[in-house]
Amino acid sequence: MKSVTILGSTGSIGRQTLDIIANHPDLYKVDVLTTNSNITLLEEQCKKFKPNAVIIADNDALIRFKEGKKYKGDILSADALNTINYDANTDIVVSALVGIAGLLPTIQAIKSGKRILLANKEVLVVAGKYIMNLAKENKADIIPIDSEHSAIYQCLIGEKQKNINKIILTASGGPFFNLSSQELEQVRLSDALNHPTWYMGKKVTIDSATMMNKGFEVIEAKWLFDIDTSKIDIVIHPQSIIHSMVEFIDGSVKAQLSNPDMRFPISFALACGERNANNYEKIDFNKLKKLDFYSLPDNKFRCLDLAYNCVNKGGNACAILNAANEIAVKEFIKEKIQFTQIPIYIADALNNIAYIDSPTIDELLETDAKTRQYISNLIS
Repeated sequence: MKSVTILGSTGSIGRQTLDIIANHPDLYKVDVLTTNSNITLLEEQCKKFKPNAVIIADNDALIRFKEGKKYKGDILSADALNTINYDANTDIVVSALVGIAGLLPTIQAIKSGKRILLANKEVLVVAGKYIMNLAKENKADIIPIDSEHSAIYQCLIGEKQKNINKIILTASGGPFFNLSSQELEQVRLSDALNHPTWYMGKKVTIDSATMMNKGFEVIEAKWLFDIDTSKIDIVIHPQSIIHSMVEFIDGSVKAQLSNPDMRFPISFALACGERNANNYEKIDFNKLKKLDFYSLPDNKFRCLDLAYNCVNKGGNACAILNAANEIAVKEFIKEKIQFTQIPIYIADALNNIAYIDSPTIDELLETDAKTRQYISNLIS
């Protein structure tokens, strides 16, 4: 039996992870659960899974949770996220916090030599080189949860690095693939949140609509699989049945297929390469009428171009990219800026925040803070 800590247990990935754990009580148990402020759901999770400790980032929520007196285990504040000592009670850490908040907690888990199930894109986007080197030093396994990276991970099992010709990331295209540049100017928040395939939180859904999500995945793939971005392609696949592919030097292509349900890659990652039986809906090939593929339209998704530019530039460029995007998306969700202004603000930050060629973690965090302040001031 493996003990699991979930960083972000009340989010989409966290909830689905707990669903898998509930279906396999003989294989997994819960050690620590964390939330920002959703203490109502956290209380339900505590009642069902009986964790040894909980961490609540929002101070007001922490006080209310303690006053409720419904949970008898350790109740820790936000500071514990960055300083928690992962002892023998935890075997697996699911890093599912959204945004830069997941960076330091993930670093703590890596230093403890734990198996990391990584759902937080920003960890590798902001500090990919540092994270992968740290994982090697501490013999910590990093297994991706993203459906695309899980697919590549599965396709590469038993293969040699030298035989990879290219990685092909699939993208649903989001809700705006068929819109013209002029039509994108009219996009509203409700339109952007209407993803055609996946159920995700607001921030990730907007990133999917701008294709920044796919840009982040390119950056992640570079670090996870030690491959140059020139060997990472993107193809639009609206059905989201093929989650990604690997083409080898002999022309053979491996693809991983499943219905669009995040419990498939989470289950695979939890089992560390094993296969646990489940009752999730499987592909019915008799009903699957077609699998479509389209090339990316030129100059339509500027966020994707910015992501490629930043990862190729290196240094703290991706930290600027991530922070500027996070604030711009936040302001779009508040309906303070237009959808098409998101990449404009990101590009502005990249032109005005100081570039650092070989940043330390502290410098990356300082870059993050400066960029957030810069974009916030610019928008206000």
